[in-house]
Amino acid sequence: MAQFDDRERAFESRFAHDEELRFKALARRNKLLGLWAAQKLGRSGDAAEAYAKEVVRSDFAEPGDEDVFRKVRGDFNAASVDVDDEELRLKMRELLVEAAEQLS
Repeated sequence: MAQFDDRERAFESRFAHDEELRFKALARRNKLLGLWAAQKLGRSGDAAEAYAKEVVRSDFAEPGDEDVFRKVRGDFNAASVDVDDEELRLKMRELLVEAAEQLS
């Protein structure tokens, strides 16, 4: 029975570790996305950093990526930035890969 308990604890520990890495990768992706979007919006320096933080915070509105997508999409629409939905979603995927690599 002890062996089963040890395996269960190891599994739970691994799951918690994987979830922590996933959270960190998503947060980093959102910051990178915010910096990329800030550049498209003509922001730089402190304004770009502040915008990136807004994008990171937007991810806490609901589970999944749609809240982040809607935040950036809405800001692009308001500023008449010419980036279509497909390009934005592709950038989100690319930056998630980059963020995960940075954590490795």
